[in-house]
Amino acid sequence: MHADNSILLYILELLAAAVIAIPIFHRLGLGSVLGYLVAGAALGPWGLKLINEVDDLRHVAEFGVVFLLFLIGLEMKPERLWVMRRLVFGLGVAQVLITALLLFGVAQLFSFPLKVSIIAAFGLALSSTAFGLQVLSEKNALTCTYGRASFAILLLQDLAVVPLMAMVSLSSGGETLTSSAGVGLLEVSAGIVCVLLVGRFLLNPILDRVAASRNSEVFIAATLLMVLGIGRAMELLHLSMALGAFLTGLMLAESHYRHQIEADIEPVRGTLLGLFFMTVGMSIDFGLLTREWHWVLLAVAGLLFIKASVLWVLSRISGLDNRNALRTALLLSQAGEFGFVLFGLALLTGVLLPERVQFLTLIVALSMVTTPFIVKLGDWWLNLNAPDESEIAVTTTTPMSNTTETNGKVIIAGFGRVGRRVAQLLDRAGVEYIALDNNHDRVNQFRGEGFNVFFGDARKLKVLQSAGAANATMLIFSLDNFSHLEHLVKDVRRHYPKIQIHARAHDIAHCEKLLNDGANQVVAETLEAGLRLGEMALINSGFNKDKANGVVADFRMELYSALNDNVIYKSRPPN
Repeated sequence: MHADNSILLYILELLAAAVIAIPIFHRLGLGSVLGYLVAGAALGPWGLKLINEVDDLRHVAEFGVVFLLFLIGLEMKPERLWVMRRLVFGLGVAQVLITALLLFGVAQLFSFPLKVSIIAAFGLALSSTAFGLQVLSEKNALTCTYGRASFAILLLQDLAVVPLMAMVSLSSGGETLTSSAGVGLLEVSAGIVCVLLVGRFLLNPILDRVAASRNSEVFIAATLLMVLGIGRAMELLHLSMALGAFLTGLMLAESHYRHQIEADIEPVRGTLLGLFFMTVGMSIDFGLLTREWHWVLLAVAGLLFIKASVLWVLSRISGLDNRNALRTALLLSQAGEFGFVLFGLALLTGVLLPERVQFLTLIVALSMVTTPFIVKLGDWWLNLNAPDESEIAVTTTTPMSNTTETNGKVIIAGFGRVGRRVAQLLDRAGVEYIALDNNHDRVNQFRGEGFNVFFGDARKLKVLQSAGAANATMLIFSLDNFSHLEHLVKDVRRHYPKIQIHARAHDIAHCEKLLNDGANQVVAETLEAGLRLGEMALINSGFNKDKANGVVADFRMELYSALNDNVIYKSRPPN
């Protein structure tokens, strides 16, 4: 019971610190990452001493990085990864090898043993996936030029972790570092092949069965089981759990469940990633920093300078302009979370002494703390000069995204009979759209007929966000179930004030509610059906078609006049 109370107290302290720190740092324009770091440092062993078991928390917090990589994989497609192969295996490999070589040379100058120099060099050559991707996400820069280059480098570094861990583990037993890395490379290849086979033949059929149950809780549980299960299986093969999660996401990138999965996982990812950043703040050994401050600061400054210089030169060689090369260099100049893992493993296997691990861990943590400041400083310096035309041209393209899936001009929420008719008209006119429906059988049927429809509960704002609501110009609610539609329209209008909202309503009273909640145009289905039947009755009673149309049009305007003519054909004023 005492242990349970301690865990609850830890959770309350972490939540309270985050709630206080994050809004303050957002208001200061420093971003959430630095807020989490400061909050963690305040709670940790060298702050208020409220939390001392940092290692236990870090093991849980690392799942944030796992889910982050899963969502990144989910947003990509294998063919797009293939398009990026030159960045991944060219720029990425060159960055790791050249940076490690320079850091190895520095370590040798200070007379570090050979194995220690190699492990320290490679451990510090890796950048922080969590920090880099979080900053890119906050700046909405994942699809711009430097965002793609940064992602490619981080992806290669995640791949490199596996042979590096094998190198550390096996070198303690007397094997050579070269043979250790070779064994690790074989394990990487075997693990990737296994995950690709599983993803190809098992993941979607499993989700088909789960989705057919129409139980959202089971669907979330199945998704978590896939991510963590495959990640754990790869971990048992001495592979990176985060890499396994990325490959799992990659295999589901073409699945019609991807938007629902992203909406379900995003809150878990955000919470755990915030916890990870807080544990980094707790890891800073201020005692060692106080005693060896001159060596620590020299090491951190040297690391940042070497990595930034290598990244800038390689980025320029790879074809990036000066601005994008500088952004890439500053964003990835720090050491990363895998340094904690690598140095911890080296300590466990006896390759590194405890005092060396403490020093290296402090360098990693402090370099990560500098990242938000360095990025902010770089943005300030670059903003002194207007971006050149070449940068504007490339940053407005989105080759990592699928325009027919996530950047469609129109989102159709609900793919029953009404939604299908809308989709058919848009298809005929050549207008891009993405449709969402939570009926598994319906989605499978109409995807087979060529409609761009995905599985997802369109009544949830997170699902609409995943489908690209931020980039859409129009949202059409054609849901068969009208319950809670007013609240959903209100939420969409609050989050996306400029989007056009068109809604299917039940009757005139429902139309008025939806207009008051923020809809631009509404259609009352019972009224329109009655008017259409009445028009047919007039024609069959001897009226000519034009006269019957006129009578119905006048009657329609009378009925809708109570709504200030904001229904059908007439839009509410722009927001």
